[in-house]
This record gives sequence, structure tokens and C-alpha cells, in this order.
Amino acid sequence: MTRHWRTRDDADGIRWLILDKADSDTNVLSQAVLWELADLVDEAAANPPAGVVFKSAKDSGFIAGADISEFRALADSGQAEELVNRGQALLNRLEELPCPTVAAIHGFALGGGMELALACDYRIAIESHERNLGLPEVRLGIHPGLGGTVRSVRLLGAPAALNLMLTGKSVSAVQARRMGLLDRIVPGGQLDRTARELVATLPMKQRPPMHLRMLGLPFVRSLLGRRLRAQVRRRARPEHYPAPFAIVDLWVRHGAGSESAFEAEARSIARLLRTPTSRNLVRVFFLRERLRGQAPKTSGIRHVHVAGAGVMGGDIAAWCALRGFTVTIHDRSAALVEPALERAHKLFRRRLGATGAVEKARQRLVAEADGMAEADLVIEAIVERLNAKQDLFRELEGRMRADAVLATNTSSIDLERLSGAIGHRGRFLGLHFFNPVAKLPLVEVVRSDSTDEVHMTRAMAFVNEIGKLPLPCRNSPGFLVNRILAPYFSEALYAHHDGYAPETIDRAAEDFGMPMGPVELADRVGLDVVLHAAESMGVTSEGAGSLLQAKVQAGELGAKSGAGFYRFRDNRPVKSRHAALPDRDLQDRLILPLLNAAVACRAEGIVEDPDLVDAGVIFGTGFAPFRGGPIQYARLRGIEAVVRRMESFAESLGSRFAPHAGWEKL
Repeated sequence: MTRHWRTRDDADGIRWLILDKADSDTNVLSQAVLWELADLVDEAAANPPAGVVFKSAKDSGFIAGADISEFRALADSGQAEELVNRGQALLNRLEELPCPTVAAIHGFALGGGMELALACDYRIAIESHERNLGLPEVRLGIHPGLGGTVRSVRLLGAPAALNLMLTGKSVSAVQARRMGLLDRIVPGGQLDRTARELVATLPMKQRPPMHLRMLGLPFVRSLLGRRLRAQVRRRARPEHYPAPFAIVDLWVRHGAGSESAFEAEARSIARLLRTPTSRNLVRVFFLRERLRGQAPKTSGIRHVHVAGAGVMGGDIAAWCALRGFTVTIHDRSAALVEPALERAHKLFRRRLGATGAVEKARQRLVAEADGMAEADLVIEAIVERLNAKQDLFRELEGRMRADAVLATNTSSIDLERLSGAIGHRGRFLGLHFFNPVAKLPLVEVVRSDSTDEVHMTRAMAFVNEIGKLPLPCRNSPGFLVNRILAPYFSEALYAHHDGYAPETIDRAAEDFGMPMGPVELADRVGLDVVLHAAESMGVTSEGAGSLLQAKVQAGELGAKSGAGFYRFRDNRPVKSRHAALPDRDLQDRLILPLLNAAVACRAEGIVEDPDLVDAGVIFGTGFAPFRGGPIQYARLRGIEAVVRRMESFAESLGSRFAPHAGWEKL
């Protein structure tokens, strides 16, 4: 008897191995699952059936990958390598079974789940345009470890396989069939029949064409290696993210044709599993899961109305329609709504591949002011002016349903001041999306002093339903993310005022691991927006703030006006190549105020605990994920060392570096 696998032999002599991991909604390859499978594979090897078909009993999908919770229990790289070797040996035995094997996939097959499928003779999946097949291990700071770095190249050829592993991006079943990752895609309901046909007919196995196989020759790999490493280096630094460089090295040194390639894969992943990068990226994975798991799965919201068709309002409306909601949108005139609809249609064409899906999304998004009367949720997304928002709330509340939720997308205005114009305050809350809406996953769900718990819960569930991560926040100027970013932006201005070039400042932040430096980020957000937020939170100063005010008064608002601290050409900042390299202190000048604000937010209870602080800053700003979040970074660096460094800066640069009292509680 097995706890996680169901087995049955059908009338054709085919053995069906059906994974149904106990006590879980999702199949993952825990050690217990793998070692049970090892016995089943050994049994099939000793007494071969007509064929073996792997399936999932879960509605959620095939196999999501390894049980990541077990990564934390690995004491050292030796233990990790031993486990990897056992897993590799299991899939090698599966690959060598003297009967045909088929992976019959519905939904996702990711990481270790895809590696199991790669070890089978054939792979079939239900036809879909949803991107849920892939090898995303690089996002955990590792690479495939059950033979996937070898088998993927053997099946697809180096270019496609390396791209799959290096980006960590998933592909749809339709894309996977086109690239050769799948042998068949079938309509729902035909998975079992097609699996039987493959066992019976034994068609030729997939292989890459000859010109791709030629890339595996040792001298060709050597020639391509330098170019591949340079391409990877443009996206990541080896000291920050070693895994993609390890993937390239494995292929260049070992190819995909020898036993040494498997052995090298095992040694490499065992080493990577113990790196700070992997440990922190695993932490980030669980932070994401925590945010997803905070709310019910359904909100009861089906119709969303957005008041305001500017960049944020239009993009919020487009995203909700993309995710299947009925959406109405209005602004002061139809002419203001048209650009939002055009951007939405571009998003639909870019994201939706199924026949008719784009047209259905377009039909779900309608410019209609009266839509608010039927909406379950109304989101205000107009200019950041208190009086304008209050006037709009009075209008909206007079036309909304009594049970509908009313939300503001304000980034900085206090919700208690806004709610002064609202009669039924219990349904009022903040839904603060981040720009660009289609890329940044976080939404701050902000509770005012009057927000009813039932509406807060509905809003949290709604954010989940649109594929975003809900972060529950207490009302406070700037909420969490902007409150923490404000001193980071401010210190960049101080540094510029002190003579540092914008390029030097941005380079210091990028060296730390930020995806974009603070000066360029301010230009892209809009210097008028940054100034308004800074004034709302009281973080402007005479020296630094005057630089920002002067830019705004001159109409130099950043990327949207073509000039800010940088000049922009084709939406790219023109940066000098001759700017000085950052000195040792500049990076700390930028990062320590951010850490101090993060500690202040925790101490003041803006969110529940330090983990949620880290989650908000990572998913709302792109804060270097490999560092695990600002508070995690401070802990790993040493709280006492960070506080001493801040005290030193406070003496030389001013009281803005004075450590917050909350450091003592960490």
C-alpha cells in the first residue's frame, strides 16, 4: 500500500500511476512521494506492464515541483547531494523501464514535475494557452536537479532548453507542443485515450533537428559559452544570482550526452541549495504563498467599476477585464477613456492567445458611467487631490449599491481624511495598485479605522482573484511601500545635492541588487508624483527637496515629459558613461534609510509582522529578492552592525540617519 500513489492495471495491461499527495491540495514531489515512486518503478522493472502512464488525481494540476519546505531541512551540501543523487537514480530507472511510459498532464507541470515528465518516453497535455509548464527552479536560486538540465537539452536542443531554464518562464501547452516539449496536445476528456494510443502505437520519440544537435559538440559549446555568459550577465550578476551562470557552465562543460553531465548537475544544485541567494529566494517563495493564503478563494465580486481613466485607472480596469471580470469605466469625458481602452486592447493581444479570448476581454471592458450602479466594487483612481476625491466619493456613493465596496487607489492621502465625504464608511478602504499594474504583483489593501471586516475580507479575496498579492495594511501616510521608499528617494536627492552624479547614485543601488536605481525610478514614476508623495509624508527637506521642486516647476517631470534628472530618448534614459564609480559609503547612504523606515513601519504596526514588511517591499518595489527583504538583510548583516553604521552617518550627515527605536525590538 502507498499513501500518495494510486495504482491500477487496465484491461490493456497498462499500469496507471496516479499521484494524489495526501493532506495536500497540490501534488509536490516530497521525499515520501519520491521514495514510494521508487518502489513502484522497481516493481514495473521486475514485471513490466504493457506501459506506464503517470497522471494526477488533483484538479489543480499535474505536479507543481519539489516540496520546497524540505529545502530548509538540508543541513549541508553533502546531504543535499545525496538526496539529489537518489532522485536522479530514480528517474534514470524510470527512463530505462522496458515498457513505454507516458506523462498525461492536465494543468501545471513545473520543476520536478516537468523533470519526471522528461524522463518518460512521451508527454501529452490538455490543449491550453495558460502558461503553466516549465522549469522555474532558477527563481529559487537553483536549477533542475533530477536530470532536467540534461534531458531538456536532449529533447529540445540547447537554445530552447537553456532559455526555458535561464528565464524560469513557463510556456503554455500550445507553445510546448510547438517547441517539442510535448508529443501531443488534446481536448479535455481525451487524455486517457491518447495515452493508450501512444502505448499501443509507439510513435517515434521527439528529437531536436540535426543543426541543434550539432550545437552540443564540445568545440561549438566552447565557442558559444562566452556569448551565453555575456547574455546572462546583462540580466544578472553572478555574485547576486549564481544559478543561471551554473546552468550555462553545466552545458558548456558537459553537454547533454554523458554520465558526467548528471553527476555535475547533482554537485552543482547541492552547492546552490546552500547559498544565501537560494535560502533567501526560498524565503521569498514562502512570503508569496503567505500573501496568497490570507483570504478566502472567492470574494463574490464579479462587476468592477473604475472611476478615472488615467494611466492607473485605465490599467487597473484592463487588468480586471483580462482576469475575467466585467468592468465598466468612466471619466469626465469619453475622450479621456479612449486611450485607456486602446492600452487595454494592446494588453489583451499581448497576454491572451486562445481563439476569441481577446474579443471576449474587449467585450468585458465597457466605457459606461452608469456601470457603477450595478458594480460589486467601485475603485476611485483620479488625481491625487483630496478635494477632487471627496467630491467624486459623494457622487459615487449616491449611485452605488448599498452592499458594494468603495475603494480608493490613493498612494499617499490619509484614508480618514478621504472618508469625511462618505456616509457608509464601513465599506470604504484602500486598494493601492503599483505602476505598471500588469507587472508589479502587490496590492496594498488598506484598512481605515471604520472599515468593516467583511468588506476588508472581500477586498483581500478580490486581489487574489485578479492574480495579485494582497498586503493588509493599517492606514498611515504612504501606507507601507511608499513610506519605505520615500527616504530612499530623499537620500538619493541628498547625494545628488552633495555632488554625486545620477548615474553614480543609480549604480550604487544596482550594485546592491536593486532592479533600477532611485534616480531613474523617480523619473519613471514621475517627479511630480514623487514630490506630492514626499510632501504628504513630510520627508522633503530644504537641500534635497529644492532639487525636486525645481525640476517640477520647470516641467521636467521625468520619462513622461522627456526629461527629469535624465533626458529620455525612446523611453530610455540617456546616461553618461563617464560618471564616477560609487564609493564605499554611497550604497549604505541609500539603503540604510530604507531599512530604518521598514523598521519604523513594523514598530508602528502598519503591517502585522516583519515578514509582511519584507513581502511588501519585495513585491511592491522589486527590492533585491536575493537579499530576502530589508529586515531579513539587516538581520543577516547584523542588527548591531547596521545600527552602529547608522549612528556613524547620523554624526556626519545629520539626524535623518538616527536609528528608529524599533531596532531594539528586532
